[in-house]
Amino acid sequence: MPRTSEIARKTKETDIKVCIDLDGKGVNEINTGIGFFDHMLTALSKHSGIDMKISCNGDLNVDAHHSVEDVGIVLGQALNEALGDKVGIRRYGFASIPMDESLGTCSIDLSGRAFLVFDCTFAGDFCGTMDTQLFEEFFRSFAFNAGMTLHIACPYGANDHHKAEAMFKALARALREATEIDPRFEGEIVSTKGAL
Repeated sequence: MPRTSEIARKTKETDIKVCIDLDGKGVNEINTGIGFFDHMLTALSKHSGIDMKISCNGDLNVDAHHSVEDVGIVLGQALNEALGDKVGIRRYGFASIPMDESLGTCSIDLSGRAFLVFDCTFAGDFCGTMDTQLFEEFFRSFAFNAGMTLHIACPYGANDHHKAEAMFKALARALREATEIDPRFEGEIVSTKGAL
């Protein structure tokens, strides 16, 4: 059974379409109008192995906030839908990814319980045209709409580009692990409750 999802969301601020395939090879077409955000989403797709098509037409004349937050919302909804009943998934994922002098770490639980712990301090206000405050906004909207407990951090680093990229790549690898089907739990849900 294919683990795919296609979701569209249109508001007065953004018009977004997201298509994903959890069992892909990280093939992607991404256009949000925010170059650095596209770079991060491309890394997320490639290193997770999740095929992604993401388009966003947002009110960038205001700023990037609505576009980044709303892409997180729709991508999270798509992930949740593609996971379906979560039978057989590993559920948990962890990654620690170096990017030169920076280290990104990510731990996730696809539990249905949404929570975010974000721990990263940026030196500057922007990466390209993307406000560095928006990284936390993306991770929050993504986690809460995916029903994911997400702990993501960059405990050290000097370059803001490297910090952000290390975290996105850590998220990607943790997602790859958590969404994989574990043959030891074929037909089962990995929970003592019997449900997620």
